[in-house]
Amino acid sequence: RGRLRVHLRATWLSGKTRPMEYRVAQLEALGRFLDEKKQDILEATASDMGKRRWGPEGLFELGLVMERENFLTSKFWPFLQVTQLDSAFIRKDPYGVVLIIAPWNYPIHLFLVPLIGAIAAGNCVIVKPSETSKNTERLVAEMLSCYLDNDCFAVVTAGVQETTRLLENKFDYIFFTGSASVGRIIMTAAAKHLTPVTLELGGKNPCYVSDTCDVQNVARRVAWGRFFNAGQTCIAPDYVLCSVEMQEKLMPALREAITEFFGSNPRESPDFGRIVGDKQFRRIRALLCSGRVAIGGQTDEKERYIAPTVLADVLPSDPAMQEEIFGPILPIVVVANMDEAIDFINARPRPLAIYAFSCDSKVRVLERTSSGGFCGNDTLMHVTLTSLPFGGIGNSGLGKYHGKFTFDTFTHHRGCLHRNMGLEALNALRYPPYSQQKLGLLTATFEIKRKGTCTLL
Repeated sequence: RGRLRVHLRATWLSGKTRPMEYRVAQLEALGRFLDEKKQDILEATASDMGKRRWGPEGLFELGLVMERENFLTSKFWPFLQVTQLDSAFIRKDPYGVVLIIAPWNYPIHLFLVPLIGAIAAGNCVIVKPSETSKNTERLVAEMLSCYLDNDCFAVVTAGVQETTRLLENKFDYIFFTGSASVGRIIMTAAAKHLTPVTLELGGKNPCYVSDTCDVQNVARRVAWGRFFNAGQTCIAPDYVLCSVEMQEKLMPALREAITEFFGSNPRESPDFGRIVGDKQFRRIRALLCSGRVAIGGQTDEKERYIAPTVLADVLPSDPAMQEEIFGPILPIVVVANMDEAIDFINARPRPLAIYAFSCDSKVRVLERTSSGGFCGNDTLMHVTLTSLPFGGIGNSGLGKYHGKFTFDTFTHHRGCLHRNMGLEALNALRYPPYSQQKLGLLTATFEIKRKGTCTLL
């Protein structure tokens, strides 16, 4: 691993990745990989996650990657243009050799999107796919090298011990997607080399539902967001906060939505996935003891199947409220009103996303809480927009990406000034010896003119 990093650093120092034409060529090669290996990619993710091969979840994941690749291929050249005012400008330089560590839940999307930005910014990259999604890991390791320049881009397959040793090397940037516990390990390793990091983590994303909204629409949108990819989505609504009256209205509406999406027996639905591994299955199953099972609750360990489940009357002290669920279980916690819901949210670590359904009060939830992202009257959809940054805050992460923000993440904004060698007389004021006249002129030069109003942008 150390020799590979040294080789990529030597390539980067040679300047090979800097020309615009080279970056475009690599992005286009990545596009060919997605086009030519689409069938293999969908089969691998179907094997790893139990997704329908040509279903919406696989196509959703792949489609978002292709959209971002097309966006950066067509748009990133203007990002490179320096912002010049006379001879002061910002130069957008690549960091150097970067490490991208990807998760298992969206094993193609969550490694290719940061990779696209890193290539566009002119970096050399080492990518480590998750060893949990074995089929996708094998596909990426075997196929990607056929498309990208092996002198600049490499895929490493590694378990926990090998990844720990990999992190002992000095990288110029580390991009990690995964759990908060592993994120702390990544940040500790990066701190030894003062390496900057982006940490895309997770958390318990609250979903407040007020009494003033269309119950049927809420149920469909919440059920879709919670049970998409069998709940294994970092921005899925983790629990619902609502009044006892709304809980009673939501139950039949959620049951109807689940039946509409997955049929009377979701186990037989080709559109409902499975839990990725045995360890994850057992952890999620243990959370079913929280509150009372109002919908679903069926499990099959052999298939790693957990039915779309709704838990009613869940208490804050119940197991399902002590950790991110990351599975097809939706607890409902009863609150008296919106103010109590906001206090409940603010008493806990800041989540990756907050959802609020209301005809009139979602703006108040937005203004009085803090989270990585926010979506009113829907779930998940804010991450589909390349115009919006995606990232966490506090326990849910550090840094942001998507669209131009991905390019910026892997770019060092270098402040530069070119000065004229002439007109030396203008510099006399700043050279010693200093007189009262010089100090007076310097003071006047740097004096800040205060205005009567202040605008915060």
